[in-house]
Amino acid sequence: MITRLDAGGPNAIAVSNGIVGDEWTLWIVELALTEGLSKYNEWLNAGPISTAVLTTRLNRLVEADILRRTAGQYLLTKRGRQMWPILLSMWAWEQRWVDAANLPEMRHGKCGRIFSPLLACEACDEVTAARDVLGKFGPSGGWERSIPTGVTRRRAHSGNRPTELITQTMALIGNRWSTALVGAAFLGATRFGEFEQRMGAPPTIVADRLRTFCDIGVLVATPNPQRADWVMYHLTDKGRAFFPVVATVIEWGHRWFQAPEGPALRLTHTKCGRAFHPRLQCGECGERLRGASVQVERSRRSVAT
Repeated sequence: MITRLDAGGPNAIAVSNGIVGDEWTLWIVELALTEGLSKYNEWLNAGPISTAVLTTRLNRLVEADILRRTAGQYLLTKRGRQMWPILLSMWAWEQRWVDAANLPEMRHGKCGRIFSPLLACEACDEVTAARDVLGKFGPSGGWERSIPTGVTRRRAHSGNRPTELITQTMALIGNRWSTALVGAAFLGATRFGEFEQRMGAPPTIVADRLRTFCDIGVLVATPNPQRADWVMYHLTDKGRAFFPVVATVIEWGHRWFQAPEGPALRLTHTKCGRAFHPRLQCGECGERLRGASVQVERSRRSVAT
């Protein structure tokens, strides 16, 4: 069971991204959170998942202490229940920037309205954007340690995928090199060589990921004014809006997958000067969101997370 990480090995960022970067893993957790699924056959009947994939994912979730197996059921642990901010952030980004009509709507039980979550600073309650947060590696940080391992990350094949797709989210985090590129972009990389150095990937892979990110509008390539033969890559508004997903994954990872040396990444909120810990609030009433107060509505059915 994963409770603490070994010194010098993959850190909280690598482990947490390795978990959330798998479509079927997210799908299983989502249905456990929103529909209360807990039995093997319930997941098997809920979507086009094979027995082999379901068995593998459930075993991994138990190993990661996200589910616990008891009396023929798979029940969410506290670690698993605390994944709801990640799912809400992913849905909100896809709904805003990808027009993903297949995703459920979110209703705040306290104010009764359909909402989109806003990212705020735990310390000062201010709504926070990517430009308001500075990041630097902590004691267990570093590029090599922060890149997810490839063996636990695989996207579902076309035609045999979860019904509620977060396709562009998976394009950004469903591959170890894509995740590394997202991190490099948010930590200030703009030139091809910077991405190549930080990702530690072959040039062909870096070029392919940069092209993909530009194609979906997360990055934009512009000529370097100082070097005509160089191209610079900058996050677009759509790319910067992905920050709540990044922040909630990092926060969850740091809470539940501790490296003995300390945190992998330190985030600072520039407006209040304190350590940045994300929280979500209702975009309609401004109240802090809690899992029990969020209702997920799909096909006229509503269930609390």
